[in-house]
Amino acid sequence: MRAIEFHQFGDLSQLQLTNRPDPEATATTAVVRIEAASVNPSDVKNVLGAMAHTTLPRIPGRDYSGVVIDGPAEWVGQPVWGTGGDVGFTRDGTHAESIEVPIASLVRKPDRLSHESAASSGVTFITAWIGVAEYGGLSPGETLVVIGAGGGVGGASIQIGKYLGARAVAISRHPLPAGSAAAKVADLRIDSTKEDVSTGVRSFTAGRGADLVLDAAGGPMLETALKLLAPRGRLIEITAGKEHRVSFDLIDFYRNESQLFGVNTLHRDLTQSARTIRELAPGFDSGAFFPPLVSRVLPLAAAPEAYQLVAQGQSGRVVLLPALQTK
Repeated sequence: MRAIEFHQFGDLSQLQLTNRPDPEATATTAVVRIEAASVNPSDVKNVLGAMAHTTLPRIPGRDYSGVVIDGPAEWVGQPVWGTGGDVGFTRDGTHAESIEVPIASLVRKPDRLSHESAASSGVTFITAWIGVAEYGGLSPGETLVVIGAGGGVGGASIQIGKYLGARAVAISRHPLPAGSAAAKVADLRIDSTKEDVSTGVRSFTAGRGADLVLDAAGGPMLETALKLLAPRGRLIEITAGKEHRVSFDLIDFYRNESQLFGVNTLHRDLTQSARTIRELAPGFDSGAFFPPLVSRVLPLAAAPEAYQLVAQGQSGRVVLLPALQTK
């Protein structure tokens, strides 16, 4: 099979198109033909050497959507999708024509999702679900505030919040695109460059504050996020930004009985991630969840270009299609 591979960390020129033996199913694994695989920022960081647990040589790539071609009879021919914090790091990843995965990690792809859309939703929606539903424990009637709602995880978090019956406030540095899911379903949208975030949230909640804040911006926004919390409010952090070290008023923190959680999907392998994907599936099946916008589709051989686009902050998801031929 054709695959993208890198043998040492460095710049994105380390990515090379190569031929690997076709994977074979075992008693506990199946083989999936990759129809689509997105490129995540963590995939880029992986090649650059920012993921200390990665072993080399390695085929990178976390998210995928495809069709089972070898394994248990009941799975062969089934469209599936998946992601994992191990795949692409300690086991070969999805930027290839096929991949061997544990049978326990197989999840049927929602019919509403194309392979491109399914391959773009894994890390984004899993991060949002763990933060909002699992760690955040968001309940119907509560208020969710998402900082960085214009991004993939931020937009997914707004959708999940509404799906769980909460009121959702979307905060972004720029107006949300009119057609974005976050813009459509958020109860309140705040442009942080034009409005005071705290005033807007306190006004919306009659002075109480937010039950749950998901900070998808990180760094300097942490102190702002803490100030938005209602008594016993929960704050979810998913990124650090450029500033890894932050400070905040510890007295205010404990007097408010605030709670702080970190989410790192790299700790969940393919099988563990599959449990979360199964929880997300009804939302996609019902049409309540909308996948991220796919902005670029490229053949496998153009992986270095795809990675470069993501490194430069390409708006929308960049997806590799192994079956697409280079022109």
